[in-house]
Amino acid sequence: MTSPMYTHSVPVFTQMLTALRAILAQADAHATARSIEPDALLQARLFPDMFPLLRQVQVACDFAKSVSARLAGVEVPKMEDTEQTFADLQARIAAVLAFLGSLDAEQFAEAAQREIVTQAGTPKEKRFTGQSYLFNYGLPHFFFHTTTAYAILRHSGVEVGKKDYIGTY
Repeated sequence: MTSPMYTHSVPVFTQMLTALRAILAQADAHATARSIEPDALLQARLFPDMFPLLRQVQVACDFAKSVSARLAGVEVPKMEDTEQTFADLQARIAAVLAFLGSLDAEQFAEAAQREIVTQAGTPKEKRFTGQSYLFNYGLPHFFFHTTTAYAILRHSGVEVGKKDYIGTY
């Protein structure tokens, strides 16, 4: 039997990152067709104090890889956050999808009870069980950043809809 922790993480991250990859391709095509400087979309944000599209995608990727790695009990792959173009973001998503594809469901057998310790941008560490880490921390943050990336592009005139956001399942 496949671990529920695997089923509720890796396939979900894979589905949503695959959809995000398609949305970014649509955004790139939108910019080209309308002679919009791609950086105008990559640096677009919903409000001045929010991350721009580029950073939203990086953080969504970070949550997909780090949550999956910690649940599987493997080292979190490092990424340098040097992306500047749609092609760079596509490569980042492809790298995360390849990492997710390398994980085996058996690695998640004890994930629900595994202790996860994080220091999310602060010196204060947080401790979770694997189950609470996935459901109360990892997935909500991942969906926040994927949804915000989608909303930035939709707000910027890219013709994407709910089916694009959800992707293939």
